[in-house]
Amino acid sequence: MAARVLNVLFLCTGNSCRSVLAEATFNHLAPAGWRAMSAGSQPTGRVHPRTLALLAREGISTAGCHSKSWDKLPVVPDIVITVCASAAGEACPAYLGTALRAHWGVEDPARATGSDAEIEAAFVTAYRILRSRIEAFLALPLAELEGDPARLKAELDRVGTLVP
Repeated sequence: MAARVLNVLFLCTGNSCRSVLAEATFNHLAPAGWRAMSAGSQPTGRVHPRTLALLAREGISTAGCHSKSWDKLPVVPDIVITVCASAAGEACPAYLGTALRAHWGVEDPARATGSDAEIEAAFVTAYRILRSRIEAFLALPLAELEGDPARLKAELDRVGTLVP
């Protein structure tokens, strides 16, 4: 499967934190030919500055990172992963199409309150959870799972429960 192109969409509400963290981290770690995008159902129009600063500290490129709507994707994704902490409580749209869907709920660091250190810790926690899940995703035997969408979905759902 590594030789084939794979497009993954990380989807959330505002597309300013979680989905951008996932997009940039996936693109940093993924093999050639695999590409992540991110989008939001109600994009804020800007990437949260703490998101960009955290990615920069981790040595992950933020080139091309911007807040965008889920209805303006450059390509049709093969896999859609929602990262809203509570799909019932946030306006994450159901992606219609043939894409395989999974949910990896992560608390929204943009909603964190408290001291500067506590807010920063919320961003770091979200990043670590997403990175751990992306690493687990990339470690799956995808060539074997490609022909079995139900099993691939089950594995992606399992990955979505991992907490570092």
